[in-house]
Amino acid sequence: MKTENIGNRFFKLRIKKPRNFRTDILSGVTVALALIPEAVAFSFVAHVDPKVGLYAAFMVGLITAVFGGRPGMISGATGAVAVIFAPLMIKQIAEVGLKGATEYLFAAVLLMGVIQLLFGIMKLGKFIRLVPYPVMLGFVNGLAIIIFKAQLSQFYTGTGAEKTLLTTVPMLIMLGGVFATMAISYFLPKLTKVVPATLAALVAVTITAVCLDKFGIYHMRTVLDFVQTMDPTKTTIAAALPTFCIPNVPFSLATLKLILPFALLAAAVGLIESLMTLTLVDEITETRGKGNKECIGQGAANIVNGFFGGMGGCAMIGQSMINIRGGGRGRTSGIAAAVALLLLVVFGAKYVELIPLAALVGVMFMVVIGTFEWSSLRIMSKIPKTDAFIIILVSAVTVIEDLAIAVFIGIIASALIYAWQRGKVINVQVSSEKANSKVYKLNGCLFFGSVTSFKGLFDFANDPKDVIIDFRESRVYDHSGLEAINFIAEKYAEQDKSLHLLNLSKECRQLLKNAENIVEVSVIENLDWHLADDKLA
Repeated sequence: MKTENIGNRFFKLRIKKPRNFRTDILSGVTVALALIPEAVAFSFVAHVDPKVGLYAAFMVGLITAVFGGRPGMISGATGAVAVIFAPLMIKQIAEVGLKGATEYLFAAVLLMGVIQLLFGIMKLGKFIRLVPYPVMLGFVNGLAIIIFKAQLSQFYTGTGAEKTLLTTVPMLIMLGGVFATMAISYFLPKLTKVVPATLAALVAVTITAVCLDKFGIYHMRTVLDFVQTMDPTKTTIAAALPTFCIPNVPFSLATLKLILPFALLAAAVGLIESLMTLTLVDEITETRGKGNKECIGQGAANIVNGFFGGMGGCAMIGQSMINIRGGGRGRTSGIAAAVALLLLVVFGAKYVELIPLAALVGVMFMVVIGTFEWSSLRIMSKIPKTDAFIIILVSAVTVIEDLAIAVFIGIIASALIYAWQRGKVINVQVSSEKANSKVYKLNGCLFFGSVTSFKGLFDFANDPKDVIIDFRESRVYDHSGLEAINFIAEKYAEQDKSLHLLNLSKECRQLLKNAENIVEVSVIENLDWHLADDKLA
C-alpha cells in the first residue's frame, strides 16, 4: 500500500523565499509590532514591570540574532520562562518587596545564562537529534493549539471573576478586524510581494481603527487598553534605554540555593524550546542551523539580561513563524526586529499603543494556521499506531502542561515503545552439535526490554548436560542482560548442568569482565570447549 512520505515533508506548505535585505528589514519591523503586547503580557505573568519584559525582548532578540545559530529565528521574552520565574517573584515579593524580588530575578536570569552558555560550550546541543519525528509533530501541533487558545482571551472583557464575553457589536467589530487582517495577509502576496503582507495588514487595520475612533463611530481595543487592563496605573508603554547594574542580592550560599532550581529549570526549558524551534525553522526553510552556537547565543543573551534588567527569554516559535512568513531569512531580520522594538518603545510608543488587538489576533491566527501540521491528521491511519499515539500524547501534554515536559514525556514514551518492540523480536535456533550438548543460536538484542522473553527460551529440565548460547547474531547491552545470563546459568546449575557462552563480541566480553563478581559463567572460544575452556577469572 502506498503511503505518504512524511519524512520528506514537515509542513504542507513549505516557504521557499530567497534572502532579501529589504524584506528582512520589513519583516523584522512586523515582528517587533507583534512582540510588544506579548512581552507586556509575559511581564505580568512573571509579576514584573512591563519594561522588564520589553527590555528582555530587545536584548534576547538582538544578541541571539547576532550570535545565535539560526538566522531568521526570533527570540525574546517568553511565557515558558515567565511561568518558571513567577513563583520566585511571588515568594520574594512577600519577603523583600517588588524591587528586591526583581533583583533576585535578575540574578536567577544571569545564572540561567551561564548554564546555557556552558551547555553550548560543551557541545551538548546535538542531543536535540534524539527527539523522534512524531514528537516534533506533536510539539508543533500542541504549540499551535496553545497560540490559538492564548488569543481567545481577547474576545473577553474584564479580568478574573469579572471576565465576560464581548457583547454583540464589540464582538462583530473584533471579528471584522481579525478577518480583515487574515484576508490581507492571505491575499496580498498573490497581488504583490513588495511589502510583507502581515505588516500591510497591521497598518491597514490600525488606520481603520484610528478613523473609526476619530469620527466617534467606535473605539477598538488597542495595545494601550491591554496594558491598562493588566495595570490601570500605566498610561504608556514607553521606557528609557536599559542600563547596566549588577543584581543587588547577597552573594551567599543561601542566595545560590534559592535561585539555582529556578535557573536550572528555566535554562532547560529555554534550550529545549529554542532547539525545537531551530529544528522547525530548519525544516521549513530547508537549511540547517547550528544547535551549539544557538545555545551559546541564548546563554550570552540571558547573561546580558541579568546585568541590564531583563526577565530573560528564549526562541519564540510564533514570532519566528511571522518572520518566516514575511520573508525574513537572514540575521538582519532578527536584528531589525530587536532594534525596531527598542525604537518603538523609546520613541514611538504613542503609535504602537494605537494598534488594535484585533489586528494582532489576526496575525497570530495566521501563525496558528501555518504552524499546525495539517498533514499529520491525514497520515494518522497510514503510520504505525505507536507513532500516532506519540503525536497525540505530546500535543495533549503540550497544551495541558508545558512544552518541555511534553518533549521529555514524548522522548521517554518513544524509547519505551522502541524497547518493547525490540524486546519482542528475540528468538533462538536450537541444534545439537555433539552428544550431551545443545546449542541455542540467539538472534536479537539482550537488554532490559527483552530479558523476560530471553528467560522463556530455555528448557532447563530437559536440556542435556552442556548448554551453549551462541551470540554470533546477538549482543548484550546492559546490566539487565547480564543478570538474565546469570539467572540462566544458576537455573542450569540447579539441574547440575553447565552453561557456556560462544561468539561473544569484544564489548560483551568487557561487560562480563566488569561484572565478574556478579556474573560467573563459562565463555568458550569454539564448540570444542573441553579443549578450550576459557573461564573468566
